[in-house]
Amino acid sequence: MKIQLWSYNYAPEPTGIAPLSTVWAHAMTARGHDVQVVAAHPHYPEPVWEMPLRPRRGRLDGIPTVRLPLWAGRGSTAARLRQELTFTAALAAAAPLLDKPDVIVAVSPSFPALSVAMANARLRRIPWVMWLQDILPDGAAATGLIDEGALLGAARRFELSAYRDAARVVVISDSFAENLEAKGVPPEHLARIYNPASQPVQPTSAATRETDPRLVLTMGNVGHTQNLVEVVRAFEGSERLKALGARFVIAGDGVAGDDVRAAIQTDRVEITGVVGEDRLKALLSKASVAVVSQSYQGRDFNVPSKLMNFMGYGLATVAAVRPDSEVAKLINNSGGGWVADGTPGNTFAETLIKALEQPDERDARALNAQDFARMNFTPEWSAAQFEDVLLAATGQRSL
Repeated sequence: MKIQLWSYNYAPEPTGIAPLSTVWAHAMTARGHDVQVVAAHPHYPEPVWEMPLRPRRGRLDGIPTVRLPLWAGRGSTAARLRQELTFTAALAAAAPLLDKPDVIVAVSPSFPALSVAMANARLRRIPWVMWLQDILPDGAAATGLIDEGALLGAARRFELSAYRDAARVVVISDSFAENLEAKGVPPEHLARIYNPASQPVQPTSAATRETDPRLVLTMGNVGHTQNLVEVVRAFEGSERLKALGARFVIAGDGVAGDDVRAAIQTDRVEITGVVGEDRLKALLSKASVAVVSQSYQGRDFNVPSKLMNFMGYGLATVAAVRPDSEVAKLINNSGGGWVADGTPGNTFAETLIKALEQPDERDARALNAQDFARMNFTPEWSAAQFEDVLLAATGQRSL
């Protein structure tokens, strides 16, 4: 098939959706498909790359790409909306000039850019498939980015129209499927495909390689919903963790990065900022325990992709999350870690102490995590399932 991947984010962005889209494009290419990527100029988590004002065609690691301009900004709601809308305008201008594929895979976010996918697919009479990474109206409401009112109501109506218009909606979790079904989307219109690990699934787990038994790691986007300020306070406030010599490394950055830095009171916690590939792999290889944290009300509107990488590296994870979240379900179903209360001050520190003080149990859960990742999170497995969805969308196979 000729596949266009419309992804707001793509390599060389090091975190968030970009690594997922990148490994997906390579995995689909490896299956013999002709993949072209249409993306914004690199801008996440910060616009540190060149920001040209015109589209650019090129190749990145053998994948043909079209990069579109946008006015980057994440410092306020207005700046975020401006960024999204300028990318949407650039995509609308470029879409008629793009090669005609057999199918479009449109990643959300960008949420407004789905309107261009819908219009382009109708005009050119080609199917499109939505790959739903974040449920933006729910996320905007939960984080206070957009208040309840006319704008959020319009976003929710557009959300439902996009689900109906897509040939299929690929969701990344069972909780996403439940969310959409509750909104009236038929189950047969959905396909649940877990996100692939963007780091290679390792041949050995933390149970069988030399690790630092006191190194605790989290990574990726440092946003408000990760609640890392409270995680840091709980970690530093525990005398038991101090006595154990536990160190907590946050390998990443984001809009809440400065708040987390301000909360750090000891040298036992470090926020590195965005790190390069070599440093990230070294941290993943040395860590003894991983941490995933989330704190917001309502249904899941995202699933942290860091969890797939932690499990793929054979790391047992302590998850400070809601007990009904997808992260909790994955941890419990795999046996790959522990679930603590989503309010870190309650049980997070005690659960982390248990993980550090019980190496045999930690090793067993690390092996469980890696076994689950091998069966569910490899790019090859994700691509094979996606291929079935795309063949059905193009009428070449029935699901």
